[in-house]
Amino acid sequence: MKYMYQCSECEQIYDLGPELMLCPDCSRKQEPTRPLRGVLEVKLEGQPAQNWQPRDLLPVESEYFPAMPVGDTPLWEPYRLRKALRFPHLFIKDDTVNPTGSLKDRASFLVAAFARQHGLDRIVVASTGNAASSMAGVGAATGLEVTIFLPVRAPRPKMVQALHYGATLIPVNGNYDRAYELSLEFSRTRGGFNRNTAYNPLTIEGKKTVALEIIQQLGQVPDYIFVPTGDGVILSGVFKGFRDLISLGLAPRMPTVVAVQAEGSNALYRAYLTGDFAEPVSAATVADSICVDVPRNGYHALKQLKTYGGTCISVSDRDILAAQCELARTTGLFAEPAGATALAGFLATHTHIPNPSTVCLLITGHGLKDIDTALKSVKIPRKAISRIEELP
Repeated sequence: MKYMYQCSECEQIYDLGPELMLCPDCSRKQEPTRPLRGVLEVKLEGQPAQNWQPRDLLPVESEYFPAMPVGDTPLWEPYRLRKALRFPHLFIKDDTVNPTGSLKDRASFLVAAFARQHGLDRIVVASTGNAASSMAGVGAATGLEVTIFLPVRAPRPKMVQALHYGATLIPVNGNYDRAYELSLEFSRTRGGFNRNTAYNPLTIEGKKTVALEIIQQLGQVPDYIFVPTGDGVILSGVFKGFRDLISLGLAPRMPTVVAVQAEGSNALYRAYLTGDFAEPVSAATVADSICVDVPRNGYHALKQLKTYGGTCISVSDRDILAAQCELARTTGLFAEPAGATALAGFLATHTHIPNPSTVCLLITGHGLKDIDTALKSVKIPRKAISRIEELP
């Protein structure tokens, strides 16, 4: 296989290398409060072996990947949820079982392998929490030094994870967007291979593996995939995976990809309705992993939604928390709010989806990553007992 970078806007081709992040020409059009211009993707040419595996379609040789089990996550057949919703072909792609508990490991895994291939030993990343803990964990397995910029209000379990992995944690007074800018400044002035979502082309490329696995596990293209969406990089990774499969003759069509956003952080949804991105609105949602003011991959994600017949919907925090409980109580899968957003989107639209259709919900992060939010939906008993007789 042959790999190169291609600009998602002007389609200019570039050689792969750690110095290049955005298209040099298109990035000149960057506006301060808008998504990134000139986002690069990995273009591949050639033909994989007949018994190909997802890693065979990535631009780094296997010898450089860390020794940890990223990917190959289970595809559930949630019997009770299927029965309750009368949807017999509903599936759950469970990425909570990745080593650090989120789908972000797919991107970190490729970034780490690429860094190792090019002799780099330091990674810098900004995050709402999952990308930070993910890069820290994968970095620990690879022997990389990881510096993370995290909003000071990020969930504490994600901070604890990153620190246990040995990362350097820099709390930021401000939101994710501010952490993002500071991490870029740090990389420019003090060095380090920046892993920031959308900015680093390998983040989209690593996340495409979830689509490759879905088609292998199902044995067919699903009719619908529901994707929790903040920056739009997981969304673009799903599109990229199916685009690669179609271009290689390994899939016949694109599924209907549904981007699901939280009402309190729905810049992509608003752009989907109006056709363009307006001035950013301060984001606030219980789904911290998809909480962004400016979706960095916004232009690229919007283009793919429009080009490939996808759609974008917005759901309330109340719906997200209800979906988190429904998922746990009917399937035994405890997801963080952002992960449960996929189910919230399906619950809001499933009566309009032809049945039977094959539907896949992408569950992106484990519930233990944000216990404080999970406690909003349950009550821990306050009174302890010493004898059975004390029970009513």
